[in-house]
Amino acid sequence: MVWNSFSDFAAMGGYGVYVWGSFGVTAVVLAAEIWSVAARRRALSQRAHDAASAEWGEAR
Repeated sequence: MVWNSFSDFAAMGGYGVYVWGSFGVTAVVLAAEIWSVAARRRALSQRAHDAASAEWGEAR
């Protein structure tokens, strides 16, 4: 495809809404996945820390 201007590029031959919408949805899903993994990691780390603290507290 040949684009003569940025607006032609953004329009993507009439499929711009679909193309850019797909990129947008993909970016949102990837960001949500990264946030979700980070939140789960923090929760697991906190649980491990709490378990270790409880174990050490009981041993004393």
